Amino acid sequence: MPRPIVRVLLDSPVPQLDRLFDYAIPDELTGDAIPGVRVRVPLRSAGRMVDGYIVETGVEDDDGRALADLDAVVSRARVLPPRLHALARRVADRAAGGASDVLRLIVPKRQVRVEKAWLAAGGEAPDPEGPSSRHAAVPAVAETIAQYAGLEEVLAESGRAAVEAIPRLAPDDLPEWTRLLAAAAARMLAGGASTILVVPDYRDLDALLAALEVLAPGAPVVRLDSRQSGPDRYRAYLRTLEDAPCIVVGNRSAAYAPVRAGLVALWDDGDGLLGEPLAPGVHARDVALLRQEQEGSALLFAGHTRTTDVERLVETGWIRSITAARRRLPRVVLDSTEDLDRRGQRLPSRAFLAARDAAATGPVLLQVARPGFAPTLVCASCRAPARCRACGGPLGAAHRGALPVCAWCGRDARSWACGSCGGESVRLAASGSERTAEELGRAFPGIRVIVADGAHPVERVDAKPALVVATRGAEPRAAGGYRAVVLLDGSRMLQAPELRIGESCLRWWSNAAALAAPGAPIHLVGVDGAVARALATWSQESYARSELAERAPLRMPPSVRVAQLEGTAAGMRRALDDLAALQLPPDAVLGPVPIDSDDDGRERALVRFPYAEGTRVAATLRASVIAEATGRRRARGRTARTTLSVRLDVTEPDL
Repeated sequence: MPRPIVRVLLDSPVPQLDRLFDYAIPDELTGDAIPGVRVRVPLRSAGRMVDGYIVETGVEDDDGRALADLDAVVSRARVLPPRLHALARRVADRAAGGASDVLRLIVPKRQVRVEKAWLAAGGEAPDPEGPSSRHAAVPAVAETIAQYAGLEEVLAESGRAAVEAIPRLAPDDLPEWTRLLAAAAARMLAGGASTILVVPDYRDLDALLAALEVLAPGAPVVRLDSRQSGPDRYRAYLRTLEDAPCIVVGNRSAAYAPVRAGLVALWDDGDGLLGEPLAPGVHARDVALLRQEQEGSALLFAGHTRTTDVERLVETGWIRSITAARRRLPRVVLDSTEDLDRRGQRLPSRAFLAARDAAATGPVLLQVARPGFAPTLVCASCRAPARCRACGGPLGAAHRGALPVCAWCGRDARSWACGSCGGESVRLAASGSERTAEELGRAFPGIRVIVADGAHPVERVDAKPALVVATRGAEPRAAGGYRAVVLLDGSRMLQAPELRIGESCLRWWSNAAALAAPGAPIHLVGVDGAVARALATWSQESYARSELAERAPLRMPPSVRVAQLEGTAAGMRRALDDLAALQLPPDAVLGPVPIDSDDDGRERALVRFPYAEGTRVAATLRASVIAEATGRRRARGRTARTTLSVRLDVTEPDL
């Protein structure tokens, strides 16, 4: 006799449990066991209860098959709609991960009071076809969209585009990019469609919310970010489950918001904050691409610069490139530092004079590489880097004359001696934000100096004369824009051993230049070469194109996808044998090599493969992870450290 059953996705990180399990429905739970609700089910192999979600219901024809019963329906709220499960499954499959790991990043922890109030209110918003779901756009919306040739067409036809934002502050002191995204969201809402706007950090989010108040007054805006309390975040998530359109604004996890999106837009996709550090580690950009392919929504990648990842999509014709109909370019000046060591100054003559003249009328921005006073110390005799005796970390000083302290372990160095020459004294080698502020305070007497970094967050400054010393990415907005911008430590930034350091520097400098007042000079100090020329000519797209062309012959990301594998020698050998059956290019595998400072024989390898092979490679690697986990469970006495781990789309390969 046929019987009703449910198929449940378990909330478990164990890889072999990443599938749907069938459970019988007890008579007392028949009415509540519906797709999308949270449930508690028995797990026979472990002899315990686990949480999960009902994904679908069905009918079991074989009533002789032994099935466990649902233990309980935790809540009647349908927190996992089919579209969200489908997205989570696609994201997990692309990254060789588990769907439950993806959902753990999206669905907030249950808040009983909030949920009961939502269910009591009906759990739904007004009919999406009703008049309350449409909000008339203000005239400024059409004006803003019209500044970008082809943007209206992309929004109307659910297209895909990379948009170069106009690098300026609007008359209301809001960044022009916030007005761009707010106008696009208001345009979609006027047509009865929801929008998801994803930004890197809280300051971008606050600026975007302010722009929405101007361009979409009275619109239903849902905020999703880590600063919210548990109840507020859960309340916002429940709102995204409703059918009535809204504008979702948040950080990287907002890309998964379960609204029926007509538009998904990302700002500054090169920012590292949009990369997910938790398993399976999928970048918000890739989530947006998978979502657009699944739902057919419009997709925008906006920024002052363009990443090589987006440029690859432009070159393949997958997305189109959009620039302003009338480009407004900052005035960038390249300054040499040949005479700085001789004069003992931080600023070249031209940059110093520009800063002095500008500081007489308003704020001046000086961008530096690192926070603190002296983040790096060297031996006073031989100039070798000063290292901690305990851990080998770099020594730094909190202020002039302070005791050197290790940046890694925090130990002080009272009796330090140089390992190279035996010297016992150190000198300041690098200037952080606080030391730069101290030096500029002496060079510009009578002008206030403001420090803006991680320890001293500043979001806005007024239009009065000031020197604002800020670390990269921490620059506050200035009323009316900065009268001059000086970009220091550029050569030091470019020396970082990272594949994308050129892209990152160009992004940091371009975002800082966009904060300048119209016509204000932007001085880039001590940098030449392709990155400097790209900033001076404001040709970031060309730089991304050349970077991509240089990486292709070397098979470096993003011209290919890269997977990183870690595990024991035996587990690594089995995984690489499985990959060999796919007949990838001969140089696809790099390694394996032993992991430094590891005493249990673990190894690491990289696998480079074309995008067309992504599905097969991800499925093979996932199967290897499951096989390793299953074998580990059978072998007694082995620890969790022996489990094979896989991470796809590694952007900074490291062997």
